[in-house]
Amino acid sequence: MTFGAFVELAPGKDGLVHISKLADHRIEKVEDACKIGDMMWVKVTEIDEKGRVNLSHKDAVKEIEAKKAAGEPIK
Repeated sequence: MTFGAFVELAPGKDGLVHISKLADHRIEKVEDACKIGDMMWVKVTEIDEKGRVNLSHKDAVKEIEAKKAAGEPIK
């Protein structure tokens, strides 16, 4: 898939991480950031009127790093 990666959030429910939200740097191919079966932290950025879920890996990683730096627990 050239535009992003689908992530299973729960059985039967998935969301899309657009290629621009996979890393904090430009990547050419989704495969440069993840492979099928990889587990990754994601943040829900939008749920549209059709119930489609948009996700961001890079936003999730930034939040995790900020919490670690502040000594906060990560859930």
